[in-house]
Amino acid sequence: MARHLPPLNTLRSFEAAARLASFSKAADELYVTHGAVSRAIKQLEDFLGLKLFQRRTRQVLLTPAGAVYAARVRDALDRLAGATLALTRDDAKGPLSVSTFPSFAAKWLVPRLFRFRRAHPGIDMRLETTEKLTDFDSDGIDIAIRFGRGNYPGLNTDLLLSEELFPACSPRLLEGPVPLRKPADLAQHTLIHDDFPIDWAGWLRMAGVENVDAYRGPVFSSSVLAMQAAVQGEGVVLARSALAGDDLATGRLVKPFDLSLPSDAAYYAVCPPRALERARVKAFRDWLLAETAATEPLVKAG
Repeated sequence: MARHLPPLNTLRSFEAAARLASFSKAADELYVTHGAVSRAIKQLEDFLGLKLFQRRTRQVLLTPAGAVYAARVRDALDRLAGATLALTRDDAKGPLSVSTFPSFAAKWLVPRLFRFRRAHPGIDMRLETTEKLTDFDSDGIDIAIRFGRGNYPGLNTDLLLSEELFPACSPRLLEGPVPLRKPADLAQHTLIHDDFPIDWAGWLRMAGVENVDAYRGPVFSSSVLAMQAAVQGEGVVLARSALAGDDLATGRLVKPFDLSLPSDAAYYAVCPPRALERARVKAFRDWLLAETAATEPLVKAG
């Protein structure tokens, strides 16, 4: 079926004028004349059969229909620009763009990146840390590491690391004034919290502990900060296996109890299927799979 679309130049003029609330500013941005923008929008209004702007002496305002259309046109142009960028990006030039969470970058990815650089010295990387989900069509990201249940329709998805939660603390707390020898001993220690959805209440319930207030103690907005507080001996943190592995391996943290609470979420490498046709994206994805395969047994052994 043939698409009923207005000319692309009319949409570009309309989107710029709507975003800037000015025909003159839109003309400056697009390097055309004020008259060219005005004619393009008039052509678009004639095509649609409705008014998109209210023209006033010193400004233009979107009509209600124009405001709705502007949001949709902006989204469509962003996606078109992103798709064009992804298609025309030269695989031999420019950095590999990776997106992940700040906590995963700090505690797992960055400490291991030197091995990827040694294996692939010709690939530079741009690492973006954000809690926001990646829009591959508009964000210019090649591959992302996400935490969830693996339901990412239309994307290539590879399981990297499963997640377990368990108490962890400085080894000094094991033999301190109130040694940590059984879960009930937590009643005499500070509980450290982060903003992870699974909290101390779930672990204590699984452990059958009823004498501990699961909600007392300091709260940190970052898992990295919460674990650092535990390393410093400020209390016991409910650690996440994927993030605590290195601290356990070096002895900065220890597990006082051999009892872990499984999470139904995990870390995944996610990218559009077409991205794996680019050598540098496939190289990074393959390296992630090999690196996490080596990490998982170490975390469980810790």
